[in-house]
Order: sequence, then structure tokens, then C-alpha cells
Amino acid sequence: MGAFHRHHPHPDGHHPGAAPGHEHYGPEARYAVEAESTLPLSKWQEEIDRGLELGLPGADSIVDKRIPTFSRGELPHFAGINTFLKAPYVEDVRRAGDYDVAVLGVPFDGGTTYRPGTRFGPQGIRRISALYGPYSFELGVDLRETITIGDLGDVFTIPGNIEKTFDQVSKAVGHVFASGAFPVVLGGDHSIGYPTTRGVAEHLGGNLGIIHFDRHVDTQETDLDERMHTTPWFHATDIPNVPPKNLVQIGIGGWQAPRPGVQVGRERGTTIMTLTDAVDMGIEAAAERALEVAWDGAEAVWLSFDVDCLDAAFVPGTGWPEPGGFLPREVLKFIQIIADARPLAGIEVVECSPPYDNAEITALISTRVICDTLGCLVRSGHLPKGRA
Repeated sequence: MGAFHRHHPHPDGHHPGAAPGHEHYGPEARYAVEAESTLPLSKWQEEIDRGLELGLPGADSIVDKRIPTFSRGELPHFAGINTFLKAPYVEDVRRAGDYDVAVLGVPFDGGTTYRPGTRFGPQGIRRISALYGPYSFELGVDLRETITIGDLGDVFTIPGNIEKTFDQVSKAVGHVFASGAFPVVLGGDHSIGYPTTRGVAEHLGGNLGIIHFDRHVDTQETDLDERMHTTPWFHATDIPNVPPKNLVQIGIGGWQAPRPGVQVGRERGTTIMTLTDAVDMGIEAAAERALEVAWDGAEAVWLSFDVDCLDAAFVPGTGWPEPGGFLPREVLKFIQIIADARPLAGIEVVECSPPYDNAEITALISTRVICDTLGCLVRSGHLPKGRA
């Protein structure tokens, strides 16, 4: 059963005590409208009070007395310093565990084999994330009222040395994961998939599964004689507690899949699901299959989302765009079901390349994937940790 239906307390979609409004709502709209009435506003009020205290009350001519002189919160969306969703900037990363969610950027494109620019991905994602508020209408979730998010800034990557960068990324992600915060990694090219999973795996007693959205298999051993963005899952599944049987790859296809990577997947027994497989099965059935494979005997599952799994029309700002990928609504539904099902170890969104982006739409879908993941983890009780 789909994620939306799992969260209705009654088959007719009504909430006990919620005003029914009228009978012209669709079931999802009815759920959304009624759910909003149950959400608190205390953190919103705290943000207003903080803004007035730290940003000074507004000028005498300002009628709305909630508006400060200096912007110190969500509004206006075009103002402020760029952090993800305007979350607090956490300069002291030793405090990562003070937050339910910790965002970190990995500005690195040294693993890129065609169009560079993903070193600017974290900046681009943070910048357009200011367009969003913390409330999702359809999900019935207000992140501001339910979890705390801190932005740790960026990992210090080494442009000329991919292996030293990998070590930096593993240490950073491992630190966040061990702190108890939920890691949200803003890439960066997909070579970082290896060190991010390595950073998590070393803090687990059991196995780590991987759910990987992409048009490319990324499972060859080397590319251009190095470990590049086409190789992360070969090396990740060499880690003893990251078995290849728990790697499920969704959306693979097109004319950019090197045969050595396909051979590795076949020999190691990874699971590949093409876009046609997912669409023909139905997104809900495909998501259930992905969950079954990734979680089979695993202690935790890492979500790795490459923006190029979407049709090239929706993600011009990426290094290897490929026509024929997912529609945004398909991939968002897929992500929502995965995040609703069980707690995830963390998420990375990679291959957003702002220099090639048009109207920031690639950065925007990157933001949306993260927000929908967090929203579903919240509404299903997986965040804050220990709430379920």
C-alpha cells in the first residue's frame, strides 16, 4: 500500500475531531487541509521573537510588528545568508549531535569525467532552498515545528587529490552519523558515494544497504585509471559490511552505461531496476521491491540520489544528462515511499552542476528530494530519532 494511504487514520480519510470542510476535496487535499489544523505554531512564534530580539523591531512605519529591521528567519525568501532551508549555521561541528538533522556540503568535482561544476552544487542547492518554507501541504508536515536542522557548512575537499578528499568525506560523514544526527550530504560528484557509505559503515555493527537512484550503474573498478564518479559502488561493496546483494539501483538505462560496470553488477549480484521496470511494475510495487532488497539482513540503508535519474529536460545542470529518465512526480513518489517505510541512515544528493543549470531547476529538484525525504521520515515517526 502506498505511503499516502498508510497515514490515513480512517479509510474515508477523515481525522477524528477535524472539521470536514466540504465534500469537494479530493482525498489527498482533504488529508492535507485537515492535517494542517493539527500542526503547532510554537517554533514559528519563537522564530519571530528571536528575529525581533536579534534583528531589532521594524521601523515605525511597518504595520506588521512581527517584521524586524534585519532579516533573521524564513522571510523574505530572497534575503539572508545561504544555509540549507535557512537553518542555523553550526560553526562548531562538535555540536552536530545537538540537531536532529545535520547538513554538510561536499564541494568536489575531481571525480568528474565530462562536464565539471559540481563543486558548486552545495552553494547552488543552499541558494535555491531559500525558496522553500518548512511546511509541506500534501505531506502535512512542518519541519520547523517537528525537528531541528543545522547546517555544518562544507567539508574541506582537496581539488587535486581524490583519495585525500575521500578520507575527508568519510571522516566528516562518520562524525555526523556517530553524533546521532541524520546526515544530509549536498554533493559534489558521485565519486563521494564511496566515502560517504564508508563513513557510515564503520560505525555500524551490521550491514549497510544502499538505495541508489541514477541513470548510470557506477560499478566499474576504475575510470581514466582512477576511482571516479563512475566507480563508487564497486568500492563501496568491497567494504565488508556493505554487501553487493543489498545494493539496489533504480532508473538505470540509456547510452551511458559502461559495460565493465554492468559486468561487475552481474558478477556481484547487485539489483538493477530500469525506468521501464519501475513504471511497468508501478512506482509503489517498485519501491517495495527496492526496500526488500536493500533492507534484507541490513542494519541500516543509505539513500544515494543522483539527479540525472530524472529525464534530462528536468535536470540540465548535471554532468551526464540522459533523456528518458523519471518524471519528477514519479521519483518523488518513489522517494516518499522509501522514507516512509523505515528510518534511513542518511541521504546524499549528487551531480548538481550549477554552471550548466537553467533557472536553478536542477538545484530545486535536489532541494525537493531532500525536503520530501525529511518530511516523510518525520510523518512516519523516524525523525526525530527514537520517536517511533
